Amino acid sequence: MTDMEITKSKKSIAINDLTYLIIGSAFKVHNALGPGLLKSSYEACLFYELTEAGLKVERQKELPLIYNEVKMDTGYRMDLLVNDTVIVEIKAVEELAPIHKAQVLTYLKLSKLKIGLLINFNTTDLKEGIQRLAM
Repeated sequence: MTDMEITKSKKSIAINDLTYLIIGSAFKVHNALGPGLLKSSYEACLFYELTEAGLKVERQKELPLIYNEVKMDTGYRMDLLVNDTVIVEIKAVEELAPIHKAQVLTYLKLSKLKIGLLINFNTTDLKEGIQRLAM
């Protein structure tokens, strides 16, 4: 797999249905793998599940920082961008910290998107590791 991967198809889907589908796919991955793996493992598997569902998914999508109308080379990357609409930030940490939420909110601001999902796979109960964030 390359740093950035894009599916060829794109389903038109309402935002709530899309986030529901993403979360369902995350549960499928978590049920198969459980906690304790590296973030990259969950990212690859969630990318696979979402592409199998026929969604357009970009992996490690570059996110430019524009400052005073100048594009800065900062190296920010969204883990997954689904259907050009939802940012998915994946973690595999002991517990989510306020900085993780701030990161997603900043990505939403920089990208001018409205919805982000923060998913921590390093938990025994995945529903405790999911936050839906909106701008």
